[in-house]
Amino acid sequence: MIRIHPEGRRILATTFFSLAIINFLLYQFVGRHWLTHAVIILSIIIYILVLQFFRNPKRNIQPDPNIVIAPADGKVVVIENVTEDEYFKGERLQVSIFMSPLNVHVNRYPIGGKIKFAKYHPGKYLVAWHPKSSTLNERTTVVVENESIGPVLYRQIAGAVARRIVMYPKEGMVVQQGADSGFIKFGSRLDIFLPPDTPVNVKIGDVVKGGETIIYRK
Repeated sequence: MIRIHPEGRRILATTFFSLAIINFLLYQFVGRHWLTHAVIILSIIIYILVLQFFRNPKRNIQPDPNIVIAPADGKVVVIENVTEDEYFKGERLQVSIFMSPLNVHVNRYPIGGKIKFAKYHPGKYLVAWHPKSSTLNERTTVVVENESIGPVLYRQIAGAVARRIVMYPKEGMVVQQGADSGFIKFGSRLDIFLPPDTPVNVKIGDVVKGGETIIYRK
């Protein structure tokens, strides 16, 4: 049985009823059977695509204070030292995960601990791989800290298709590693910021699974 994330229930219901109404009207008022059959098939394909986008598969998450796990499904597209200006205001290692519309879009806490910082930023909708998307696009910035790893910053970034970021953390919350931290509807990117030159366990081009792939082990 496919588990559906709560963020998708309203969209799935709206999509289902909209497609049902369109098909009913075509059946009642259009006499061309080939057209009604084609629209039915197209409607089923569209609904399956939306359904798979909001799937929320179970993951084998084993909380460990000494590791940083992937906060999202997708492909690693960036591993480089950058200047992080919002929270650390200094050099950090950025690991970026690109989520295509076919990926699971549940976002998860990379470590367990206390939320030290959480902020939403409205912005543009440049393509997610654009160099300035991390500073100009709609995005969130969240910092989680525990005693073993220290502070880890992750950033949800909307893309050209994604138009809705959902973030759950609030400053002061204590969260569990791997638990749902939010959702980006219809594609985009997630960045993690670690100390400079951290020896991560992934490389550019790797496909990672949120809650399971280990980005760093202390």
